[in-house]
Amino acid sequence: MNVILPRYAGAIAESVVNEPVELDVAATDAVVAPPVINAAATKSDGLGCHAGAAELKAAASAAGKSDILDRYAADYPKGPHDQPQSMCPAFGSLRVGLRMRRTATILSGSACCVYGLTFTSHFYGARRTVGYVPFNSETLVTGKLFEDIREAVFKLADPALYDTIIITNLCVPTASGVPLDLLPDEINGVRIIGIDVPGFGVPTHAEAKDVLAAAMLEYARKEVEQGPVQAPRGGKSERPTVTLVGEMFPADPVGIGMMLEPLGLAAGPVVPTREWRELYAALDGSVIAAIHPFYTASFRQFELAGRKIVGSAPVGHDGTEAWLESVGAACNVARDKIDAAKNRFLPMIKAALAAKPVDARITVSGYEGSELLVARLLIESGARVPYVGTACPRTQWSDADRVWLESRGTQVQYRASLEMDLAAVGEFKPDLAIGTTPIVQKAKQLAIPALYFTNLISARPLFGVAGAGSLAQVVNAALGNQARFDEMKEFFGDVGEGHAAGIWEDTPNENVAFREKYKKQIEAQVKKRKAEEMI
Repeated sequence: MNVILPRYAGAIAESVVNEPVELDVAATDAVVAPPVINAAATKSDGLGCHAGAAELKAAASAAGKSDILDRYAADYPKGPHDQPQSMCPAFGSLRVGLRMRRTATILSGSACCVYGLTFTSHFYGARRTVGYVPFNSETLVTGKLFEDIREAVFKLADPALYDTIIITNLCVPTASGVPLDLLPDEINGVRIIGIDVPGFGVPTHAEAKDVLAAAMLEYARKEVEQGPVQAPRGGKSERPTVTLVGEMFPADPVGIGMMLEPLGLAAGPVVPTREWRELYAALDGSVIAAIHPFYTASFRQFELAGRKIVGSAPVGHDGTEAWLESVGAACNVARDKIDAAKNRFLPMIKAALAAKPVDARITVSGYEGSELLVARLLIESGARVPYVGTACPRTQWSDADRVWLESRGTQVQYRASLEMDLAAVGEFKPDLAIGTTPIVQKAKQLAIPALYFTNLISARPLFGVAGAGSLAQVVNAALGNQARFDEMKEFFGDVGEGHAAGIWEDTPNENVAFREKYKKQIEAQVKKRKAEEMI
């Protein structure tokens, strides 16, 4: 599909949520002047979702999206390579919206992308309709796509059903400069939030969660500044609260709350939140706990609200001790209360770790953002962890974890690619590999037990007493399968590997000369294309 990219007039604001614009929103058939189209742009070859990241990024900048792309580049730095291999980043922001009460979600993007995102979201348990505004070359060129989005928002904005409507531009609408910032901030009392989540601008789906969480926090912060807001569903806490940033196992906030109680504190909402009113309570926290350290844009909103941020998490003995100290200091808690909390929980954590030891060499990799915390817990359980890779970037909020791990001989790789994680498995030859699906697949091909990080590790408590020893059962069970792997490897040997994969009457011979011939032809074609691009 070839489409022609328009250029819309007007700069995109630094924030994804802007001050109200002068639009007539009294009726759903209100008419808005279409964005100005650069006629010259309609005469050039268009770009579709098949275009490369560089071409789409250049088109987006030319179409007025340079400000938001620059913001993403600063908040979510890539490298040392382009970006980690991951699912479409918009999956992260989509899941955040679908989990919120009284929230409608609309996607604007190529049909194939929308289909994949909705399929995956429902596969992971979403039971919510996802709105879709289709487009074609004509609606992109004429600006009709923006009008279609605006019409859809007006039709959907029913305050009896929704508090918020979230509209997300995927790659092609972002590259085309579709200006979601021109939508009204509110329609019939329903908040309107437009975000751009292109695969060429947001590196991972984990960081896309931050894009939406930050947009909602900014909107909520401005509401708080204007006057009284809705109280939390359970009422306002009598004690100062600690806002927890990062998705975690449901029992973890409860356990963290128990550890905060001796300090005279309570666990606040978890960001991303499950309903709008929780955003106000999150902003009201006395301190913000960066449990997952990559929520850069969200932390900026908390800092604008005058809140202190504490990194790392209460993981294992050492992590819990340091975290209680940091939180207590940030909230000006008396020394005797901090010591009382430590004396109450640290011995329990140490005993739980000792009761369920792990004696193995383990590599850890994933894209959830808690990889360093899992590695810390495994080491305190007795495991040797030579490598931990995370698809997320390095930030100041994970420095304490990085320093702790490196002091124990662990190589910490931020923005880890699949190739890096595979190389670690090959180099360190672990007794167990914890990682993403392709890592698990490769490890099992090598007859190494492996566990999928997201479903088998993240789905367990990690913090405090409940977290201590929680990984031992599943880890030791996997390690116990080594004998079965050895038996299968011995029985099957090298059958079905490489060029001989499949069932043959005569095993095929590898034609190295044929392969090298066409490899050189492909390399020559690549060099030719690069030379033509430079002309």
